[in-house]
Amino acid sequence: MDLFKKCYDFTRADDVRSRGVYPYFRPIEENEGPVVSIEGKKVIMAGSNNYLGLTNHPKVKEASINAIKKYGTGCSGSRYLTGTLDLHIKLEEKLAKYLHKEAALLFSTGYQTAQGVILALVQRGEYVIADKDNHASIVAGQLQAKGASANLVRYKHNDMDDLEKVISKIPIDAGKLIVTDGVFSTGGEIVDLPRMVEIAKKYKARLYVDDAHAIGVIGKGGRGTPSEFDLEDEVDLQMGTFSKTFASLGGFVAGEAKIIDYIKHFGPALIFSASPTPASVAAAMAALEILEQEPERVERVINNTNFVRQGLKEAGFNVIDGRTAIVPVIVGDDELAFAMWRMLYDAGVFVNVFISPGVPQGRQMLRTSYMATHEESHLQKIVDTFIEVGKQLGVI
Repeated sequence: MDLFKKCYDFTRADDVRSRGVYPYFRPIEENEGPVVSIEGKKVIMAGSNNYLGLTNHPKVKEASINAIKKYGTGCSGSRYLTGTLDLHIKLEEKLAKYLHKEAALLFSTGYQTAQGVILALVQRGEYVIADKDNHASIVAGQLQAKGASANLVRYKHNDMDDLEKVISKIPIDAGKLIVTDGVFSTGGEIVDLPRMVEIAKKYKARLYVDDAHAIGVIGKGGRGTPSEFDLEDEVDLQMGTFSKTFASLGGFVAGEAKIIDYIKHFGPALIFSASPTPASVAAAMAALEILEQEPERVERVINNTNFVRQGLKEAGFNVIDGRTAIVPVIVGDDELAFAMWRMLYDAGVFVNVFISPGVPQGRQMLRTSYMATHEESHLQKIVDTFIEVGKQLGVI
C-alpha cells in the first residue's frame, strides 16, 4: 500500500472547510492582545494562552529587540556545544529563584521539555506513571521512554484512588516517576496535588508537574500548582513554558541542582536541538520581571475568568467548573461545536474548538481562556454573544 494513501483518504478537514465552519489555522493579521484582526475584521480573542497579556508589553518587545541587536537572531548550535549564551544562564537562575528551586534548565520549546526530562530520567525497567489526560508533549515523552524499554502505566484522570491502585502493584524498589499536568490544558482542572504527594511518598516515587497552564495563574505570585498547595518542597520537578504567561517561545524545568545537571547531560531533546533564540529568551526574562513587579496581574486574570465563568453558568451552559484561566463550554457534538464556533466568530468572538478524538465523545467543547488585559466590555461581549448564539442553536 502507498504510504501516502492515508493522506489522500483524509477528507474530514475538506468537508468542514467546504461548509465554512473550519476553525483551525486562521491567520492572525494583527495582535493587540484582547482584540485581534482576522480576515480583515476585529474580533475579541477568547482563546489565547497569553494569560498575563504580555505579548505586546513595551518592555517585552524592547528586550527582544535589544537581544537581537546584541546576539543576533539565533545561536547556531545546541546548548551542549556552541549554543549557550550568558542570557540563557541568567534566565535559568532567575527562574530557579522565582520557583524556589536550586536550578532550572531551558529547552527550545515546551513540547520538547517533557521529552527531554522523561527520556533522560526513566530508563530500562523503571516506570512512568501518568494521568490519562496529560498533555500530548508528556504522552510523547512517555512513549519515547517506553520505546527505550521503560514501563508506562496510566491511571484515570485526576483519580488518586486509581493512582494508588496502579502504583501499589509496582515493586516498591523500582524507579518511579509520577507525571501530571498541574492545570489540565483541556478542562482547566487542578491536579489533586496534596493526595498525590502523599501517594508518591508512600510508594517511594518522584514527582514531575507540568505547570504550563498554571504558572502566572495560580499559586503565590503566580508560582503554580506546588505553591497553590504550599507543597513546593514536595514536588521534585516543575516544568513550564514561555508560550503562555511568559509571552515567548520555549520551555524549562526546575528542580534539585544535581537532577537538572543530569538532565543537561542526558536529555536528547536538549542535546540535539538548537538552543532558544536570544529574542525569545530575552522576552521571557522581561515577562518574568514584569510578573514579579506586578503580581496583581495574576489576580486580574482570575477575576476576568470568573466574570465569564459565572455569566455562562448562570445562563445555563454546561461549564466545567474551576479556578484557573480556562473556561470550557461543553456542547457534546462535533457539528454543533463547529456551528457554534462559526456563529461566535461572525459575531466578533474567537474561541477554540475541541472535537473527538481529541476529547471523548460527548465532551466536545468550546474552550475559552482569558487574559489579565481583557476589559469588562470585552468580557460582557463574550458572555452576551455566547448567550445569543446558545439560544439560537438550542444549547441553552
